[in-house]
Amino acid sequence: MTAAAHSPGPTPADPSADPTGGRTMESPTLAAWVGDVAGFAERRWQREPAVFTPPSSAPPFDLDELDAAFDSGLLRTPYLEMVRSNKVVVPPDAYTASRVVNGITYSGFADRAKVVAQLRAGATLLLRCVDQWHRPTGELVARLSEELDRRVEAFFFVTPVGGQGLAVHRDDADVFVLQVAGSKTWYVHDAPAVADWQPGELPDDEHSPRLLHTLLEPGGVLYVPRGFAHRAVGAAGLSAHLSLTIRDVCLQDLRTALEELLTEGLDLPARPLGEPAVADACAALLRQVRTASDTVTPDD
Repeated sequence: MTAAAHSPGPTPADPSADPTGGRTMESPTLAAWVGDVAGFAERRWQREPAVFTPPSSAPPFDLDELDAAFDSGLLRTPYLEMVRSNKVVVPPDAYTASRVVNGITYSGFADRAKVVAQLRAGATLLLRCVDQWHRPTGELVARLSEELDRRVEAFFFVTPVGGQGLAVHRDDADVFVLQVAGSKTWYVHDAPAVADWQPGELPDDEHSPRLLHTLLEPGGVLYVPRGFAHRAVGAAGLSAHLSLTIRDVCLQDLRTALEELLTEGLDLPARPLGEPAVADACAALLRQVRTASDTVTPDD
């Protein structure tokens, strides 16, 4: 198993700078892709992009499974989308069809012929949340989520030669790309320069240094750290890959957890009547927060 990466990345000087929070990262699923998980966590995780060539990545969703999804007749929006990087919006009726069931017309069902036509025109097929409707993918996502104690989602991309589904963008998640078929050229750029960054397409005036330029072929695995800008272009054949996004905690998650910890066990009326009752509830809440805040730690 080999790994390639660019930019050595910073080495944390203390546990507070460690993106794993000082915890040991243990994941048999990741081990099948990256080999030494402890070494990956220490040197790569949320620090730098890397490419791996495991003996076998065996993604649960491939082009045969895509055909089966079309054959089922149940694939529809919002799980199905066609995208282009040149800001051209592909309308749903350009790749879906309507059906009449019990006298009622329902739209958004995948139309294979239309999808193929869009692929030939350079669009990329994007299947969202594959784990919600494909059992083997759901099992993989559930296993990885349990191992990492993080929310994980799965997306499937099919891109023609020269096609680019998304412009340079940042994801609010760590991403593992499992190349299924064809090949795709990837460009991965640096992390955001400031903490107050936004996911999505990079503004026209933002230029991020490129860290990695690689050709990913079937069986290859690419790791893109959270927030690192990236884009991909179909290189040879019909390129297909499964992306697994690993969501980390955000400020809103911390606020919610803090509120739950500070108010745990507090029994107050939901709708106190009158100003004296409201003042009493406020005083009780403040006492609870002052007491609890002395015992709450980041590990909580």
